[in-house]
Amino acid sequence: MARDAVIVAAVRTPLGKRGGALSGVHPADLSAHVLRALVERAGVAPGLVDDVVWGCVSQVGEQTFDIARTAVLSAGWPEHVPGVTVDRQCGSSQQAVHFAAASVIAGHYDLAVAGGVESMSRVPMFSAITEGTSPLGEGYAERYGPEFPNQGIGAEDVAATWRLTRTQLDEFSLRSHARAAHAIDDGRFDAEIVPVTLPDGQVVDTDEGVRRGGSLERMGQLRLAFRQDGVITAGNASQISDGAAAVLVTTSERAAELGLTPLARVHTAVVLGAAPMPMLTAPIPATERLLARSGLSIHDIGAFEVNEAFASVPLAWLAETGADEKALNPNGGSIALGHPLGASGARLMTTLVHHMRQQGIRYGMQTMCEAGGQANATLLELL
Repeated sequence: MARDAVIVAAVRTPLGKRGGALSGVHPADLSAHVLRALVERAGVAPGLVDDVVWGCVSQVGEQTFDIARTAVLSAGWPEHVPGVTVDRQCGSSQQAVHFAAASVIAGHYDLAVAGGVESMSRVPMFSAITEGTSPLGEGYAERYGPEFPNQGIGAEDVAATWRLTRTQLDEFSLRSHARAAHAIDDGRFDAEIVPVTLPDGQVVDTDEGVRRGGSLERMGQLRLAFRQDGVITAGNASQISDGAAAVLVTTSERAAELGLTPLARVHTAVVLGAAPMPMLTAPIPATERLLARSGLSIHDIGAFEVNEAFASVPLAWLAETGADEKALNPNGGSIALGHPLGASGARLMTTLVHHMRQQGIRYGMQTMCEAGGQANATLLELL
């Protein structure tokens, strides 16, 4: 029997706003919380886990020293369980799933955890870049110029290339909030969220960033963020957030041995690069490669999670792929829910798996733009 990779459990914390309820929780402890909840949900002894592959973007300060390993120890798991931290920028924890799935299929692991964390309140973006330094060397500067790639300008470039108006971006953003609010009210996130109890006894069980009752008029009053003649504002961009998410990956055979019920199979997984500026277009060719390798068409897929780094990204993706708009981010996306960088790939996958289960959708896919001009794309098959 050929080895495969299946997801048998998927959980996440609620996503906290910058400076919100989760800002007082150390990222290692936030990670430990979902690790404990994951094996408890699955009914698996943590000592059976071969490795924890953990995404984290700002690996500095509280998020350095291989936070995956610190999280394992903080969770109280046996000391023989290792952990490794991955950085593929916004796609870090989606890449963690790819690494875990590939290792399970190869026989290097029988049971692995993939996920990630980002506490953007405590470890702000670009914290690792100290004054007077640059991660870009001479070779990069000779090829692309000395300027550091700017995602906001990239989002503006994407909007201009696909002729997306401010109104279109704002309408998409309002729709993201409305869908997220409806998902919360309908209890769709209940199965995936593991509430966090704070030291003062407060229980955080709901995503904090969702805004209700917005209007185009109010959205139109927000100031432009990057270009005075542009279209990108804080309202049509993803939120700065805190959170963690994790999935448990094994083979169908090992799942049967352990009495676990597979939720979905990792059917196809790809990663692809594009130009470092505008850097946000790689999900489009990554989707094309995923479809080619899977043998499916875009119309075979019933749910899509395309990370809402900026509204222009999923709208450009939608225009190029011809996917069904109603199937795109059906429960809202990062504009409403938040975007804790290193956790977002696993958060999207957790939401996608549970949505597929709730709606009986056979195929679902997710893709994310990533700083530096890259994108992961993953196809899941419901089991």
